[in-house]
Amino acid sequence: MIPPPIPVDEPERISELHNLQILDTPPEERFDRITRIATRLLDVPIALITLVDSHRQWFKSCQGVTDRETPRDVSFCGHAILEDRIMLVPDSLKDPRFADNPLVTVDGGVRFYAGSPLYGPGGRKIGTICIADRKPRDFTETELKQLSDLSSWASLELTAAVLLQHEIKTKTEELQEKELTFFRFMERLPVGVFIIN
Repeated sequence: MIPPPIPVDEPERISELHNLQILDTPPEERFDRITRIATRLLDVPIALITLVDSHRQWFKSCQGVTDRETPRDVSFCGHAILEDRIMLVPDSLKDPRFADNPLVTVDGGVRFYAGSPLYGPGGRKIGTICIADRKPRDFTETELKQLSDLSSWASLELTAAVLLQHEIKTKTEELQEKELTFFRFMERLPVGVFIIN
């Protein structure tokens, strides 16, 4: 087994991931919908939206597995975030990076893997959308394109979450400032004013 190397932009990548404030949050339908579609569209038993943290890969959405995370040093996705395109492993027993990996050697382990990087709002690779099977298989150009499209969709969902949080924060600050201005104005009035709420 070959543990995944650390990306050259690791501090910035981890910072961008943590700024999403999505790690260890409950499942969300908008992400589960993507992994459900991936299993049906690509005819696989396992589909995950994985976020690669410092020492683990954590699953924001998972179909076909019950674990919510695995150690990063045995992860396929730790390798996939080093790629600029889909990482394809047709048969993990024939790949020296994974042949003796515990995720492969266990009964019903991963024999096929395809993972496409997920990008955060700042353009860093923060995880993957990946699919896996318990048997080796080939992957067509059409299937590669479909997985790439699902990856773009999942990345947009991650970015939308950040933009929404930013918009809520901005609007809340604006409202608080207007409220403060209003009360300062009311305090300076020379006559009494009743406010009925």
